Amino acid sequence: MVTTTKDEESERLGLTARVRGAVMWRSGAQVVSQLIMWGSTFLVIRILDPRDYGLFAMTQVVLVFLHLMNGYGFANALVRNASLTREQIAQAFGLLILLNGGLALAQLALAPLAAAYFRQPEVATLLRVQALLYVATPFTALPTALLSRRLDFRRQAQAALIGAIVGAGTALAAATAGWGVWTLVAAPIAMFWAQAAALTWAARSLIRPSFRFKGAEAMVRYGSAMVVVQFFWFIQSQSDVFIAGRVLAPHDLGVYTTALFLTQILSSKFIPPLNDVAFAAYSHMQARADAIAFAFLRAVRLIMLIVMPFYLGLAITAEPLVLTVLGPKWAETIPLVQLLALAMPFMALQILFVPANNALGHTRVAVRIALAGAVVMPLSFLVGIRFGTIGLAWATFAAFPTLTAVTALLSIRVIGVRISELARAVMPGLLAAGAMALAVLAADSLLPPMLPQPRLALLVLTGVVAYAGLLLLFARPLVDEVTALLRKPVPATG
Repeated sequence: MVTTTKDEESERLGLTARVRGAVMWRSGAQVVSQLIMWGSTFLVIRILDPRDYGLFAMTQVVLVFLHLMNGYGFANALVRNASLTREQIAQAFGLLILLNGGLALAQLALAPLAAAYFRQPEVATLLRVQALLYVATPFTALPTALLSRRLDFRRQAQAALIGAIVGAGTALAAATAGWGVWTLVAAPIAMFWAQAAALTWAARSLIRPSFRFKGAEAMVRYGSAMVVVQFFWFIQSQSDVFIAGRVLAPHDLGVYTTALFLTQILSSKFIPPLNDVAFAAYSHMQARADAIAFAFLRAVRLIMLIVMPFYLGLAITAEPLVLTVLGPKWAETIPLVQLLALAMPFMALQILFVPANNALGHTRVAVRIALAGAVVMPLSFLVGIRFGTIGLAWATFAAFPTLTAVTALLSIRVIGVRISELARAVMPGLLAAGAMALAVLAADSLLPPMLPQPRLALLVLTGVVAYAGLLLLFARPLVDEVTALLRKPVPATG
């Protein structure tokens, strides 16, 4: 049993309330922002061609690689600092300006080389314009870190909403004007610049940068370790496009990346923002390992409660969903979506370990996990590409469970949890979602032939009713825990 003093309990309850508010703002605004972006994205997908998305995916290999060094890791070091001076903020700002100015120049130089590698001349022009993204980064990374340090995710949420509205409007206007692939370039630039302006205003972070870095060694060390982690993550996350982009036609690559986008909606759009809150919260708990372990297991239990039914349902309803949302011209994505959806729960679980490891300062563990991903994923894709786009999907389906197992084995001692505790945290969502999937499959087998839209609606309704009923019947304490977490702080026991 963990015992605490009244002051410690009061401080913990205060932190719990702030974290709960941060989660509500971050997740709530993320839902609204993503609904706006999804609405425009799915409309744009119906207008553009798979080839446009294939060309855009090729540019992302260069962008993601250079973004490893954009300085977010150095800015995040400010979140972990016990105290913070104006000089440290100015140093971080100066470092961000130098880094991103250099990255913009590097992208201009790499543009023709990337075009030659992918054998697509258009890639060079796209990359030159996308260099504008780096100019916005210092005005995004610094205020984000300062607001996260204060657990002020309300203003971050407002800035994200502004960016989403501007980006969605730009995407729709460009697509309907016939810009083609340039739609996919213009929308992110407009979104990031709008968000940068809103964040800078909210955090009041527009100060004179300092280019004297004496005393910034700790920030540089932490940021450098994060760059190494991100480099290995780049190999893990972009090796599929890097390998496939030289083998597949832009049309086929666009089919694969669009299927990947659809299946990563939850794991890449909702969990990372919640991880931002978790990182800030874990950083406040550094002195209490038991508190971090308790919070981590609760996060796994609650996130898996959402992730499992979403992805099992996505795998079952892939056909009517794709035909309804993307349209018949994207029917080639259906078998890819089915396979990729089954791999995504492992990805979601794997990335939940990241904020706990980083907040505790265990950069060696983070580097080892990233290195494992940089080995497992490319090897899988090198085998899978021999079978085309479906081979890439099978490679993902096989690789993510392996990578998740490695991550768990490397992380559990650091975080202070046992494998049995982790399994118990995952099990409620897994069992309920599995039973729900059987109910949806049974309902689908009984339905007569019909259009994809009503079929999708009936299957989704069946899944929602079945899952909610199963949780209320067999996991009522878990439902009560979620309700209590949303309403008021819950004392931690262990």
